[in-house]
Amino acid sequence: MPDKKQRSAVYFISGSDEAEVKTKAASLAVELAPGADAFSLEKIDGSTETVDAALGKIHETCQALQTLPFLGSAKLIWLKSATFFADSVMSRSESVLDALAHLCAVVEAGLPDGITLLVSAPEADKRRAAYKSFLKFGISSIHDRPEIRFGGSEDEVITWIASRVRDRGLTCSPQALEALASRVGLDTRRLNTELDKLETSFGVSHTIELVDVCALVPATRESGIFDVANAISARDLPLALETLDQLFRQGERGVGILLAAIMPTIRNLLFVKDLLRKHKLQASAQMNSFTAALNRLDPEEIDHLPRKKDGTLNTYPLYLAARSASHFTSTELRRAFRQCADANLQFVTSQTSESVILSRLLVGLMGR
Repeated sequence: MPDKKQRSAVYFISGSDEAEVKTKAASLAVELAPGADAFSLEKIDGSTETVDAALGKIHETCQALQTLPFLGSAKLIWLKSATFFADSVMSRSESVLDALAHLCAVVEAGLPDGITLLVSAPEADKRRAAYKSFLKFGISSIHDRPEIRFGGSEDEVITWIASRVRDRGLTCSPQALEALASRVGLDTRRLNTELDKLETSFGVSHTIELVDVCALVPATRESGIFDVANAISARDLPLALETLDQLFRQGERGVGILLAAIMPTIRNLLFVKDLLRKHKLQASAQMNSFTAALNRLDPEEIDHLPRKKDGTLNTYPLYLAARSASHFTSTELRRAFRQCADANLQFVTSQTSESVILSRLLVGLMGR
């Protein structure tokens, strides 16, 4: 069995966040082999699509591990972007599995003095023996994106983005984080690019606000829907009309904007306004506190609230609505909900253009 010193010569970087795995691996390669030349750094491109190619790369890695460094110097072997650790038809091949088992045996037997192995394997299958072996052999670093599935929600994306912002030494307002989440989602590469842009424009001492994100981070159709909802919640009519115009220029349909952004926003504001009044909930509470307060209410009090696919309360949009409910009275929100229904009817009964119908609706909803 290799001793601790030999084990520490093996580094394994993996995770579902492919961009982060590549970034961390490149950074570690520079750290392990500063000023590397052809004799001190050997890169093996493990990005393969066929069984034969995978077998060739694994064999090449085994040979490199068993070749002593030139003139007794140190050598870093970097198996880069190894796709045969992932779950695919290629990686399920018996010959590939056998070759990986042989590679694990070579590493476990101990590396020669002066040789360091770095393996970067995005999307590696955590069920595989090779994955578990490399976690055991040396120093591992796993970088996963949050899994936004049946139990997930938008606040998990925002929490993930907030942690990346803090890691960069930047500060974002809650509204700016929400806008980043809607524009970038879980795309690490794009998030890094947009944070680079914001940091270059404003510096680390500046608190990034919603207006900064809207000005510099390109909007998608999905983020435009978010912007309309956010503008309605803030009762910002000019921003709502500007975003509406942008969505129509992008080819969005009026009924989609109404049903995906405007009506759900008004509905959530109306629900929350009633809850705040009847149960004395704190609109200024943190997300976790607000969620806990909702879950403590009697089931009949929350049966009508929106839910996620797993049946649990979708508390994040309600939390956002609670923070903005003070911008409207209950009477205004009830009238606004009826106006949304009237606008929906106009789409099928009148000859008025969709843009005019929704512009009039927004003016009616948000006018004082």
